[in-house]
Amino acid sequence: MTTELIIFDLDGTLVDAYKAIEKSLNFTLRRLSYPRTNPYKVRRSVGWGDENFIRTFVKDEDVKRGLQIYRRHHKASLLKHSRVIPKAKRTLEILKRRNYKLAVASNRPPRFSNILIRHLDLKKYFDLVICAKDKNEIKPKPDLLHRIIRKLNIDPAASLYVGDMTIDVDAGKNAGIKTIAVLGGSSSRAELKRAKPFKIISKITELKFIK
Repeated sequence: MTTELIIFDLDGTLVDAYKAIEKSLNFTLRRLSYPRTNPYKVRRSVGWGDENFIRTFVKDEDVKRGLQIYRRHHKASLLKHSRVIPKAKRTLEILKRRNYKLAVASNRPPRFSNILIRHLDLKKYFDLVICAKDKNEIKPKPDLLHRIIRKLNIDPAASLYVGDMTIDVDAGKNAGIKTIAVLGGSSSRAELKRAKPFKIISKITELKFIK
């Protein structure tokens, strides 16, 4: 079946906000008297929602306060330190001109996803943006993908999901959607290969060649 809908993960797939996340996390850790962490550990820990992210670095009793500190800091940090993945906008423009429906499914909370999308001038490309409102919707659960398909009235067989992590591949499988994994995000090629997506691509620009 011909592809009609392409759903994208946000962080690591279309947007590089790792520096913004690192800045907010280290600010939080400093406020809570924890040692700083490094960019590699940040990159390897994102993708499961911000509460799970904070939980990776602090004790259970500090998660609630840590999350509050992190979220207060993160709005400004996103505006200063986020950028679009090189040539991602151009790719979205081409796909849009070819009349694909485009959507976003992200574990990032709606507030911060919308800040990113507006700030980086991405909103105009998408027919729908759906983000995890709580832990019950977080990928690899299929809820976000199912909601997009229902709202846009597209057959799952005519849909693709594009992400950079193994949880994206698992989410696509759980939703019954073919998933394309793109390198350069939080999961390595070896990890993505073990997850067995429909296809692995090196750069987001390779999506221009899908059928």
